[in-house]
Amino acid sequence: MASPTSLLKRLLLGRPFRSDRLQHTLLPKRIALPVFASDALSSVAYAPDEILLTLSIAGASALLFSPWIALAVVVVMLTVVASYRQNVHAYPSGGGDYEVATVNLGPKFGVGVASALLVDYVLTVAVSVSSGVANLGSVVPFVATHKVMIAVIAVVLLSAVNLRGLRESGTAFAIPTYGFVIVMGAMLLTGLVRVFILGDDLRAPSADLVIRAEHSVTGFALIFLLLRAFSSGAAALTGVEAISNGVPAFKAPKSRNAATTLLLLGTISVSMLVGIIWLARLTHLKFVEDPALQIVSGPEGYVQKTVTTQLGETVFGSGSILLYVVAGVTALILFLAANTAFNGFPVLGSILAQDRYLPRQFHTRGDRLAFSNGIVFLALFAIVLIVGFQAEVTRLIQLYIVGVFVSFTVSQAGMIRHWNRHLRTERDPEARRRMYRSRAINTFGMGLTGAVLVIVLITKFLLGAWIAIVAMALIYLLMLAIRRHYDRIAVELTPPDEGRAVLPARNHAIVLVSKLHQPTLRAIAYARATRPDTLTAVTVNVDEKDTRDLQVDWERREMAIPLTVIDSPYREITRPILDFVASTRRKSPRDVVTVFIPEYVVGRWWENLLHNQSALRLKGRLLFEPGVMVVSVPWQLASTANKNLDRLDATLSRTPARGPRRTVPPLVAAPPVVAPPDEGGPADSGTVGNDRG
Repeated sequence: MASPTSLLKRLLLGRPFRSDRLQHTLLPKRIALPVFASDALSSVAYAPDEILLTLSIAGASALLFSPWIALAVVVVMLTVVASYRQNVHAYPSGGGDYEVATVNLGPKFGVGVASALLVDYVLTVAVSVSSGVANLGSVVPFVATHKVMIAVIAVVLLSAVNLRGLRESGTAFAIPTYGFVIVMGAMLLTGLVRVFILGDDLRAPSADLVIRAEHSVTGFALIFLLLRAFSSGAAALTGVEAISNGVPAFKAPKSRNAATTLLLLGTISVSMLVGIIWLARLTHLKFVEDPALQIVSGPEGYVQKTVTTQLGETVFGSGSILLYVVAGVTALILFLAANTAFNGFPVLGSILAQDRYLPRQFHTRGDRLAFSNGIVFLALFAIVLIVGFQAEVTRLIQLYIVGVFVSFTVSQAGMIRHWNRHLRTERDPEARRRMYRSRAINTFGMGLTGAVLVIVLITKFLLGAWIAIVAMALIYLLMLAIRRHYDRIAVELTPPDEGRAVLPARNHAIVLVSKLHQPTLRAIAYARATRPDTLTAVTVNVDEKDTRDLQVDWERREMAIPLTVIDSPYREITRPILDFVASTRRKSPRDVVTVFIPEYVVGRWWENLLHNQSALRLKGRLLFEPGVMVVSVPWQLASTANKNLDRLDATLSRTPARGPRRTVPPLVAAPPVVAPPDEGGPADSGTVGNDRG
């Protein structure tokens, strides 16, 4: 019978995959688009909101600038897409911006980009899920009043789906993503047809609201406001870099399929962003930062709905089933947009772990061939942000996009150096022309994304961007510290180039004894079989009567090795043994001491609670003693006969058992050992002294 934990794991994650199934998890373009592009596609659901609410600070007249802000965002989007198409062709291994920066600019630039991307992936989950809750709350009041709880549940479900494996999560997300594209396209097309062909006068529910300007914005202040609106709208670019980080997940030819997916992503995102802003202007839609303060006249108890929900109500009518479809697919795609981060973060974490900048556990695949540790860490940090910022998109968005534009800019600088290096050796005229064209694209991309990064830092720093910058700096320093640790360990473990390992001069064996029972006799026999230079049994005197009984029993059996009794007036076991071991080795620094610890093994978990685990404590302490080897000599009690060893193997190795465990007879039968009935405490409570536990 499997344990309840194992059954729950299989129910949630499914049966484990063999390592040779990894090739079957690769994605075709039709699945890769929703998997890696859902973040960028869904950002058009909240980027227009951020543009309009920022402009609303200057009043309704400032909303006239929204099409120009959208056009500027489109230019940056197309530039980034064109630039990253060069990246995926040049670096198809999946390192993305991190690999480009590391190879061309140096490891520290690579770690800086990686820290920015890790922060951005966490914020992608938090912002996307929070925005999805906001859209769903526009038509379902219960969601609006419990948005933090709903957002946390959504993150948990997303992580569970991704833990089942990449291909399964991609298939599960393909239909909602394509559904969002179709529904949004139909809404925009219907609205434009009604305005320009049928001549309908469409007015959004907020069209007649009067907005009070929070400040008088003119001159430099107006320019700053427009730049801030542009930096908020630039959130539409998040997710583009995920494709370059996820190239290994594509089916062959990987680079070409990734580049094609990038082009599809850019085309769809640009069309939807322009369409939403355009239709919002045609319907006189208003969206403000603080409705309670900015709206002068409006209906009693007015609750502001998101831009996409207002457009759905304008085009399809209030209460229409299609309105709920628009709100539903928008919320769903925003929830699923976090899937881009759930695919990008674990892959990047695996690469960083392989390069020793993150713990090696991030490089390990789970039962379903997904990087489970990365998925779990991403979910936990995203939940912390959602709870900390109460799932407020406007608050979270201020932390957003700093990291992604850092990676954009540094990556393009690395690509320029990449093309310069190849141009120095390439002689084919056609290849050189392609390289010149690619370098020009990356140069323009670096200049544009660098300018956007400066704008984002200036306009968002005091609004919360400083938090993201501090987080990037801390992660950067942490990764460098982890690398230093691994490098230091590698140096310590590297054998010398010349000479052989120095053999120990003598081997002193010590058998720890509490009572003369079966585990002790086995430990003594095994210690004698290793043929040490000296062999002695040691017991700690914590009870005079028990020690005298042990000495009498020792003499009666005429044991072949001497018994040394260490006095312990304060009834301590560990320190006297450590002192004895140290004094034994002190005679010669080339001597080693082998400590044999007899202990028995129980088969039921609750049996461990009945003993004091002194052997375990001693082993843990002896491991830190130089020149000391620790040998556990187990004695399996009868309760271990019914132990499910297959389940134990699977639990310890985190992999499924390959087949039924067979009992293999020993090559040499062990001689029977006769001992008097054991009236005392168990072995693990007294193997190191007369501690009866």
